[in-house]
Amino acid sequence: MSNHHEALVKSQFSGQAAAYLHSSVHAEGADLRRLGEWLADDQSANLLDVGCGAGHASFTAAQKVSTVTAYDLSEGMLAVVAQEAQKRGLSNITCAQGPAEALPFADNSFDIVISRYSAHHWHDMQSALIEIRRVLKPGGRFIMMDIASPGKPILDVWLQTIEMLRDPSHIHNYSQGQWLAMVNQRGMVVDKLVGDKLHLEFSSWVARMKTPDNIIEAIRYLQSKVSDEVKSHFAIAEDGSFVSDTIMFQAR
Repeated sequence: MSNHHEALVKSQFSGQAAAYLHSSVHAEGADLRRLGEWLADDQSANLLDVGCGAGHASFTAAQKVSTVTAYDLSEGMLAVVAQEAQKRGLSNITCAQGPAEALPFADNSFDIVISRYSAHHWHDMQSALIEIRRVLKPGGRFIMMDIASPGKPILDVWLQTIEMLRDPSHIHNYSQGQWLAMVNQRGMVVDKLVGDKLHLEFSSWVARMKTPDNIIEAIRYLQSKVSDEVKSHFAIAEDGSFVSDTIMFQAR
């Protein structure tokens, strides 16, 4: 990972950890319920949560598996995870710090690797997937949850633009087809995949990143100028709230 991007991610998120802990978008959701279901038979598993953020996926997993390693680039996020895990009595969570592209773990260390709402920040996706494959035991599973690109260029450009304006550490939201291709190239095969929709309330969406007023105005200006196709797909409301596509898959 470039030093500039790593510093940018840390600066964007370390001071926002508490906001993400209490964000309903991150603390709730069908994907967390589904994650619990997909881990229902894994009581003895060692699990790694890459880009754990404020820890919501780690907290869900910790109730299903033997051990959870919550891993993130932001020290501020990890401090919140450790504090909240203690508050919830989840003594099987440990924290580790670093980028997704260089996991500080031995080969074949984990039965399961998960990631939620983090991959669109990864500077080098291929390196990250190589690392995930490396630390997984033979037959291990990778479960990914993230915002997804709709794929169609006019919709993709809109999504990447507003994501980058709101959060300069954003790299890319990938489509279902892109995810399948990347995972297959790294020797993993997707055996479960669910597409869904996520409603994003505008004021809290920009508040979480402390987006400057002039950038908020730019996003609202773009929303007012988009085509009917874009407005319809993202269900852009009068107050700026909108709906994003999401993807959740399991690869072996």
